[in-house]
Amino acid sequence: MTTHKVIFLLGPTAAGKTDLALALAARFPIEIVSIDSAQVYRGMDIGTAKPDADTLARFPHHLINLIDPGEAYSAARFCGDANGVIRDVHARGAVPLLTGGTMLYARVLTQGLSSLPPADPAVRGQLEWQAREIGWPAMHARLAVHDPVTAARLEPNDSQRIQRALEVWQLTGSPISALQTAGQTPSAFPYRALMLGLMPADRTLLHDRIARRFENMLARGLVDELAELRKKFALSPDMPSMRSVGYRQVWEYLEGKIDRQTMAENGIAATRQLAKRQITWLRSMPAMDLIDGFQPGAQAALEARCAGFLDD
Repeated sequence: MTTHKVIFLLGPTAAGKTDLALALAARFPIEIVSIDSAQVYRGMDIGTAKPDADTLARFPHHLINLIDPGEAYSAARFCGDANGVIRDVHARGAVPLLTGGTMLYARVLTQGLSSLPPADPAVRGQLEWQAREIGWPAMHARLAVHDPVTAARLEPNDSQRIQRALEVWQLTGSPISALQTAGQTPSAFPYRALMLGLMPADRTLLHDRIARRFENMLARGLVDELAELRKKFALSPDMPSMRSVGYRQVWEYLEGKIDRQTMAENGIAATRQLAKRQITWLRSMPAMDLIDGFQPGAQAALEARCAGFLDD
C-alpha cells in the first residue's frame, strides 16, 4: 500500500456536504472529486445541485459534466475515472477529497468490484415482458422476497436496478447483495483513507432542508432546464439520467401526467426516500467516522479530523 492519502466526505442529500467540502478545500491542499451519479451529466445543473460557475472557478471539481444525458455511466467506469483523477491529484502534491452521496460508487472504489454474471438478453427480455404486465413496483415486491437487502435500497420504480437484481437472482440463485459482498476485496484500495460521514441526528431538520432545496430548484428553473434538455437530446424517461430524483417528477409534469403541486410534493417525497437509502448505505460502510453536520462546531470537528489525518 502506498503512503498516499484520500479523504472521503459522504452523506445523504441536503446534509451540507458541499459547504463543508468547500471549507476543507479552502484550508487544506485538497482537490474535490465528485461521487455523484447525476452530476456526471452535462446540462443537469439545477436538479443535481452542482456548484455554480464562481464556485467551480475557485474550487474546480473533478468528475462532473462528463457525458450527455442520453449516455449511461456505471460504477465500473467511475472506478476507472476516479483512480485516474486520484493519481493526478497526488502527482500535483495535493490530497483528493471525494465527496457525494452515491454510496455505491464509494463502496466499489474502496472495496473493489464484485464478480457478477454478464447481462443475459433472454432473461432481461423476459423480465421486461413481466414488468409490462404487472409493473415495476410489483417486480420490486418480487425482488424483496429473494433479496430484501437490495430491495430496501431501491425505489419501486428503479427499473434498471430492479431488473439487474432479478436477473442476477435468476442466473445464479443468489442475491446480488450477497455476491457483491463476496466479490469485494478490502485490499483493493491502495491508499490510506479517512472516511467521514455526515449523519444528521434530527431527521426532521433534514426533511425541512430537502423541501426548501427542492422548492428552490423549481424557483431557479428546474422545469425549464429539463424542457431544454428534452429539446436538445433524444431522451426517454427510462434513461438513467432521467430517473434521477427531481428530473423524473418534472418529466411527468411536462408530460401532463401530474400538476405542478403534485410534482413538487412527489419530488420532495422522492428526495426524502433517497436520503433514507443513503443513510442506510452510510451506516453499513466500514470505518466511517460519523458527524452531525447540522450541529454547531461540525466544520471545526471535520477540520480537526482532516488536520490530524494529513499530519500523521
